[in-house]
Amino acid sequence: MEYQYPMDYTWSTDEIVDVIKFFESVEKAYESRVSKEDFMKTYRRFKEIVPGKADEKNYTDEFQVSSGYSAYLVLKRAKEIEDGGWITLKK
Repeated sequence: MEYQYPMDYTWSTDEIVDVIKFFESVEKAYESRVSKEDFMKTYRRFKEIVPGKADEKNYTDEFQVSSGYSAYLVLKRAKEIEDGGWITLKK
């Protein structure tokens, strides 16, 4: 990994850790697999920290530019599969 996670330095330490967990779950979907349950848990927490759609898009787009991993596509796939399923995407 040779990129940085996008973040707002006004967030608390716990919020930064939780945002990083969300981006790590996006990485897992591409590099191996992540359970829908785990991904959605990190996404819901991310949305508590970044509630606005525009801000969400800015952070996830910044992450995609630096990493090549699309949070949008992982979320889209998560909505398509049944509960208890696994999310796997290839770059």
